Amino acid sequence: MARIVVTEFVSLDGVMEDPGGAEKYEHGGWTMPYWNDEIAKFKLDELMASNGLLLGRVTYEGFAAAWPSMTDVFADRMNSMPKYVVSSTLDTLSWNNSRRLDGDLATEVAGLREQPGGDILVAGSASVARQLLHLGLVDELRLVVYPVVLGAGKRLYGEDSYTKLDLVENKTTPTGAVLMVYRPASQS
Repeated sequence: MARIVVTEFVSLDGVMEDPGGAEKYEHGGWTMPYWNDEIAKFKLDELMASNGLLLGRVTYEGFAAAWPSMTDVFADRMNSMPKYVVSSTLDTLSWNNSRRLDGDLATEVAGLREQPGGDILVAGSASVARQLLHLGLVDELRLVVYPVVLGAGKRLYGEDSYTKLDLVENKTTPTGAVLMVYRPASQS
């Protein structure tokens, strides 16, 4: 059975907008001063252990514009794996192995979880990540928390967010970014 894994770069105040700087957000590119080999390995390991990407429209469009022209081991994996896109407006999906999810998000994701294999990663895709957390459909939450406070911007957690989690792994990198892995809190 597949697991749904939300993986995000976030600031200390929960902002996830434009970590790489491609979206022209006022503080875009805020992850770059803290990037290091440990973060790169963390991201590559999770990608290689995954069997698909679950993306919202905005993230899909950004990834589809960037990854097909790249040719390293990370890009090769991104380009070859299945992509499931949550969108009611995209009719044409040009990136290799992409398909739009039609219908109710909870039903579609439940169907994806029934597939054999590794994780299905939700990267970026703030709206999709928030909905999945709210619906209780996230099996693991992986965060790279950066030592920066942005004050404003798109946040991972919405106003109505309430999810109890257990910390199962954490590691501080030499640049001060913290790699954290959470799972839904144990029911007792």
